[in-house]
Amino acid sequence: MAFSGAALLAALPLALAQSSSSAAVTPIPSGLPFPDTTYPNATVPYAVAGAQTNQTSPPSYPAPWGEGLGDWADAYQQARAFVSQLTLTEKVNLTTGVGWQGEQCVGNNGAIPRLAFKSMCLQDSPLGVRFGDFATAQPAGVTIAATWDRSLFYLRGLNMGEEHRDKGVDIFLGPVVGPLGRAPAGGRNWEGFSPDPYLSGVAVAETVRGVQDANVIACTKHYILNEQEHFRQGPPPDYLTEALSSNIDDKTMHELYLWPFVDAVRAGTGAMMCSYQQINNSYGCQNSYTMNHLLKNELGFQGFILSDWDAQHSGVASALAGLDQTMPGDESFDSGTAYWGGNLTIAVLNGTIPQWRIDDMAVRIMAAYYYVDRPGHEVDTNFDSWTQDTFGFQHFFASEDYRQVNWHVDVQQNHGQDARNFAAKGTVLLKNTGGLPLTGQEKLTAVFGSDAAENQYGPNGCPDRGCDNGTLAMGWGSGTANFPYLITPLEAIKAEVRSHRGSVESVIDDYAYGQITALSRRVAQPLVGGACIVFANSDAGEGYIVVDYNEGDRNNLTLWHNGDDLINAVAAECNNTIVVMHTVGPVLVNAWYENPNITAIVWAGIPGQESGNAITDILYGKVNPGGKTPFTWGDSRGSYGSDLLYQTNNGVNAPQDNFENGVFIDYRAFDRLGETPVYEFGFGLSYTTFEYSNLQVQSQQAGAYVPTSGQTPPAPTYGSVGDAADFVYPTDFHRVEAYIYPFINSTNLRQSSGDPAYGVNVSYPAGAFDDGAQPYLAAGSNVAPGGNQQLYDLMFTITADVTNTGDVVGDEVPQLYLSLGGPDEPAVVLRGFERLTVQPGETAQFQAQLCRRDLSNWDVVSQNWVITSYPKTIYVGSSSRKLPLQQALDIPAGVAAPAPASSSAAASGSAAVSSSAAASGSAAASSSAAASGSAAASSSAAASSSVAVSGSVAAQSSAGAVTQISDGQIQAPSAAPTTIVTQISDGQIQAAASSSTA
Repeated sequence: MAFSGAALLAALPLALAQSSSSAAVTPIPSGLPFPDTTYPNATVPYAVAGAQTNQTSPPSYPAPWGEGLGDWADAYQQARAFVSQLTLTEKVNLTTGVGWQGEQCVGNNGAIPRLAFKSMCLQDSPLGVRFGDFATAQPAGVTIAATWDRSLFYLRGLNMGEEHRDKGVDIFLGPVVGPLGRAPAGGRNWEGFSPDPYLSGVAVAETVRGVQDANVIACTKHYILNEQEHFRQGPPPDYLTEALSSNIDDKTMHELYLWPFVDAVRAGTGAMMCSYQQINNSYGCQNSYTMNHLLKNELGFQGFILSDWDAQHSGVASALAGLDQTMPGDESFDSGTAYWGGNLTIAVLNGTIPQWRIDDMAVRIMAAYYYVDRPGHEVDTNFDSWTQDTFGFQHFFASEDYRQVNWHVDVQQNHGQDARNFAAKGTVLLKNTGGLPLTGQEKLTAVFGSDAAENQYGPNGCPDRGCDNGTLAMGWGSGTANFPYLITPLEAIKAEVRSHRGSVESVIDDYAYGQITALSRRVAQPLVGGACIVFANSDAGEGYIVVDYNEGDRNNLTLWHNGDDLINAVAAECNNTIVVMHTVGPVLVNAWYENPNITAIVWAGIPGQESGNAITDILYGKVNPGGKTPFTWGDSRGSYGSDLLYQTNNGVNAPQDNFENGVFIDYRAFDRLGETPVYEFGFGLSYTTFEYSNLQVQSQQAGAYVPTSGQTPPAPTYGSVGDAADFVYPTDFHRVEAYIYPFINSTNLRQSSGDPAYGVNVSYPAGAFDDGAQPYLAAGSNVAPGGNQQLYDLMFTITADVTNTGDVVGDEVPQLYLSLGGPDEPAVVLRGFERLTVQPGETAQFQAQLCRRDLSNWDVVSQNWVITSYPKTIYVGSSSRKLPLQQALDIPAGVAAPAPASSSAAASGSAAVSSSAAASGSAAASSSAAASGSAAASSSAAASSSVAVSGSVAAQSSAGAVTQISDGQIQAPSAAPTTIVTQISDGQIQAAASSSTA
C-alpha cells in the first residue's frame, strides 16, 4: 500500500490513485471539435478491402452499460451492491493503475481499504507466471494449438490459472488471439494459436474456461488487429507522430479477426485488453466503434476493457469510447501523471464524464471479479516482478517501504508432466521415410546444432528471453516466463541413448563445419550405423527487444544461425539425417526437405520447459506423433498473400497497413492464389496410417433467424457523485513518488486542474452522454454474450469413420471443412475437428456439429449474418488438402437470411451508420446540453496531462500540437521528449533510451 503506516491505512476511506503537486499544463486550443467521420458508403462502416490509406473508423456512442446478460446475472447483482457503497474516488481507483513499478505486479489498480478490498494484481504471461519463480513454463500457444485437442487446451488453461491464483494474481493477461497471424513473420504469432479463426476460437474459449475455473480473471488480448510489431506504438522512430494504422473492411473484421474474440466472449472472458496500434486511424484503446459498437454492443461483452500498457492516448475520449481500466495507470512509465486518476475525478465532478459511465466501469470490473469467484479464492501476492530477492521495496520505482516481497512459493504441482504431454502431443511429424521412430539400439547417435543445447548464460540468462542462444523453448517479450528448469534435447537424448548403452556425440557450434562433417561421416560408415539428429530454430518476439536485427517481427522466414547450411552439411554425409525444428511459425525448407538423406522432419514448436523430454518421447516412439500443423508451410514468402509493413509509407504520420487481402490469409491465400504448399494447414504424419469412410450428414431442426430487437434499460447509476470537498487530498498525506492517486488538489476544479483552457466550450460526440434506453443491434443479443443467440442454433451433425490401418495405436485429427460458395469466398474454411485415439485395426467415429454461424457470411448492408444462396459443401479429411469425403448440404428453406429489418437503423437495431457521424443505434443527444461547455481538466500534477475536453483530448505537451484523428478522438502530441522510457506490451519496460531508439 502507498500509505506510510498501518494505522493510517486502516483509517483512510480512500485508496490509491495519483501523486505529485500542482503544475501548469499546456492549454488546449479553444473550440476544438470532434471531426465528422465520413466514408464512401453509409452501410459499410469500414474501409473497403483494397482501399487507399488514411481510412476512418465511424463513431459509436454512448458506451453500452453492462446488464448482466446470461450467466453474468449473479455477478452483476453482487457488483452493483459493492459499487453502490463506493465514493467517487474509490470508483476511480478501480479504473486506474497505480503506475509502473508502483506495486509488486506488472499492473495493479488502487485498493479500497475502507472495504478491505485489496489492489488487484494483473500479471503476464500467456504461458506462465511472468517474473515469478517456482512456476511452470508451459508450451506456447502455437504448440498447444498443434495438438488440436480441446481437452488439452482446457487443461493448460486450468494449470496456468491455478499457478497464477496461487501466486496471488487476480487477472491473467492472456490468452492471445491478437495477433491472429495475418503474416507468418509476425513477432508475436507464437503467443497465440493459429491464423485460422475457428481453431483459434476453440483454443481461446477452452483456455478462458480453464483459467477462470481456477478463479482467476482471464484477459483476452490484444483486441484487435495488432498484427505486427513494427510501428505499433508510433515513436520511436522519432520521426513518426503516430502509431501504425491497421485498415480493414467490415466483412473481413467480422469473418476473420473478430471471430475468435467472439468465442472468448461466449466463454465468459472477464476482461479484454485493447491494443496499441490504430484501427482505421483511431487508436485501439479509444476506438468507439471497436469497443462500444462491436465488443460491448454487438457481442454483448459483459466484462471490462483494460488498456495495453501505456496504450491509452486520451482521458475522457477513451472513457466515452468504452475503455474501463487503464494500465499501468500513468501517462508514461513513472511520469507521475495520468490521463485518469485525479483527472477522472475532475471529469466526473464537472460533468464531462457522466456518472453512469464511471459507475459502469466500476461495475464491469467488479462483475468480472465476482464472475470467477475471486472473493472465495484470493491469495495475497507472494512474488515480486522487479526482484527475485526475498526482501525489496514494495514501491519499487520510488524505493519506498522496504520489506519482504518474495515468499518463493512453489506452485508447480504436477504441471511439468502436463507440459511434457502438451509439447509431445503438439509435435508435428512432417516427413518420415523410415528414419523414425528410433529404437535406442543405434550404435552411434550424433546431435548437431546449438538449438539442441542450453544457453551459455542459463535458461533465464537473457531478460525476457531476448536472445537466441541455445535451444529455443520460448520466444521473447512480455509473453514469457522464467524457466524453473529447462530440459534440453541434448541432455534428454543422452539419457535415452545411455539407457540403451549406446554412444552419443554432439557438435553444438552451428558453424564448426569441419567437426560437423567429420562426425556426420562417421555415423554413415557401414559398420557403424546410427542417426544424425540436427536441431535448428527460428525465433521472434515483442518489438521492444531486438535480436540479431529482428525488431520483434522476423526479417525473413529462414532458419536462424544459417540452419539451412548446417542441415545440408550433415545430410551431405549422413544418410539417416533427422531434422528437428523449434520455430515460432513456418520457415522455408526448400533448400533441403526433399533430400533423400533426410529421412525425417519434425516440427517441435515452442515447447517450454520439458522440451528435451517431449522431443525424445516422439523420436523414440514413446508417443506416436499426432500433432497437426496449425499454419501452412510455403515455398516462398509471397505465397502467403499478405506480409508485414517494414517501411513507413505515410511520411511522419501513421504508417498505413491496408489489409487488402481480406479473409485470404494462410491456407485460404494458398488456395486462392493456386499455390501448392510444402506442408498444408492441418497436415501431420503418424507412425501408423488411417483411412476415412462413411460420411453421414444429419439435418437438425433450426428455426428462422430473427434479428434482435427491443431496447436496453436506461443507464443505471449507483450512489451520488458528492462534492469536490470530499475528494481533496487528505491533510498530511504522504505521496509515494510517481504513484497515481484519485484525489484532487482543491475544491476549485479550475485551479486544481492548473489548465488555463479549463472550461472551453467544444463539441462532444453525438450520443456520448445519452443515458436513455438504447436499441439492440440486429446481430446483437439481449439474452447472453456472443451476439444474436440464434447464430448458435444447431443445423447439421456430421459423422465419419476413421480406421487405424497400421499396427500401432495412434492419434488422428479428422477435420471438417466447409465451402461457403460464391466467387469471393475461400475454397474451404475449417469448421470442425476432433482428436481421436484409435487402436490398430479399430474404427473410431468422428463427430462435428455445424451451427448457423458456421454457415453464415457477414452482410455489410443489413449489418447481420446471412446464409447465402450459393451451394454449400462439406469435406472431411486429415488436412486442408487431403479431404477424401465430401457431401453437399441441403439448407432448409426459411432459415438462411434474417427477417427483413426496418429501414431505420435505430428501429431495427442494425448498425447502419450515417456519414454525419451519428452513432449507430444511439440517439443524437445535444452535446452542448450535456456538457454545458465544461471540460474535464487535467490532474493537478500533470505537466503532460489528459485535459478532458468533451472527452476528446489526449496528453498535452509544450513540444507538440494536438492532432485530430478519426472516431472523434484527438491523439497525443506529435513531439517526443529527448529521453524516454520505451514502453512495451503488457507491463514490461526497456531501459531508458533516446527517442531515436527503435
